[in-house]
Amino acid sequence: MKGRRALGRRFGWLWAAFAVSSYGTGFGFGAFPLIAILVLHSGPTQVAALAAAGRAVGAVVAVPLGPWMEFRRKRPVMIAMDLIRFAALMSVPAAFAFGRLSFAQLLAVSVVVAAADIAFKAASGAYLKSLVPPEDLLVANGRFESTTWTSIVVGPPLGGAAIGMFGPVTTMVADAVSYLLSALGIRAVGGTETRPARAAAPRLRAGDLLEGWRYILGHRTLRPLFLNSIVVNGLIMASEPLIAVLMLSRLGFAPWQYGLAFAAPCIGGLIGSRVAHPLVARFGQHKVMLVVGALRACWPIGLAFVQPGIPGIVLVIAVQLGLVTCCGLFNPVLATYRLEHADPDRVARTLSAWSVSSSLSIAALTAVWGVVAAVTGPRIAIALAGVVLLATPLLLPRREKAPRGMGEQAAASLT
Repeated sequence: MKGRRALGRRFGWLWAAFAVSSYGTGFGFGAFPLIAILVLHSGPTQVAALAAAGRAVGAVVAVPLGPWMEFRRKRPVMIAMDLIRFAALMSVPAAFAFGRLSFAQLLAVSVVVAAADIAFKAASGAYLKSLVPPEDLLVANGRFESTTWTSIVVGPPLGGAAIGMFGPVTTMVADAVSYLLSALGIRAVGGTETRPARAAAPRLRAGDLLEGWRYILGHRTLRPLFLNSIVVNGLIMASEPLIAVLMLSRLGFAPWQYGLAFAAPCIGGLIGSRVAHPLVARFGQHKVMLVVGALRACWPIGLAFVQPGIPGIVLVIAVQLGLVTCCGLFNPVLATYRLEHADPDRVARTLSAWSVSSSLSIAALTAVWGVVAAVTGPRIAIALAGVVLLATPLLLPRREKAPRGMGEQAAASLT
């Protein structure tokens, strides 16, 4: 492709590893609730507990992992997290084959995978900062983002077909194998990674567990973005089960219509991630983040007005397309901004604290909005979430505090 930047062989292997695990995750989308329903015959309460408790407990388990990995080489940590996820996920089909699968095991596996996900993301962000020059961070994050959205478009439909043909644990096997292949790809990155020097006490102390949050909340540029991110992500994810109830139960949409309405707009994520770098080069990082961050908060309230039939599907697709496009553009800019502003000896702890907080906020807001929906109905609860989201742009930083020369670096990288 004309104008496509080459980021080197080592980044190529890292990107390939990310791609194979992303497609595996997309292929295995919804595997935990599907196995709980189809194999263990779990009810709605157990399925909801599996989703919320797995995410929340996994986040708590991951709290000490950020400080632990900060002063270790990141590539071995990434490989270890991939292998842990592979082993945990493969235990499910193994137990199923011997007729020993239980809900408790499924819950334990979801906790382990959630914790390993957080640790992997923190380590990979810190590793990327050391692997890619500062002027190429946005390009790299944009490629990761585009891969994520492509895997969401392609993976779930193929996974659904595989479940119909080969059984409910098929997609979990594929997801597990993708982590094994990811570990091999990360190992193939090669090169020498210097072990970070620890300037403080040689052992992990209890106070170190909160260092990531202390750093974020004491940082003038990261604090508002952190608060905006956890509220926006929490409210968007909290609305998803309510939209499913509204469309599938109250309005009578078929499951395939519901899937189409949310899968097709994911192409917007690919578009947004592709235009992030050119827009930052032209308008500057802060302006793009401020405008797009405000725009993404305007779309979800439209889902409260969905009606039965084709007009309802068209409305959902239009709203989701706008939301996903904004998210696909905003996410790589935010990821780059975080890496640029986090001190080198605090990157892993910062990213870990960010991910833990995001997971906990999603779990908490999902539970709260479930109660709201039980009292007011799903449509009103969705509308309320949309109204609250309209206020979240106030949390975005109003002044430009990006590192000096960032706009010029982005412009130069296009020439």
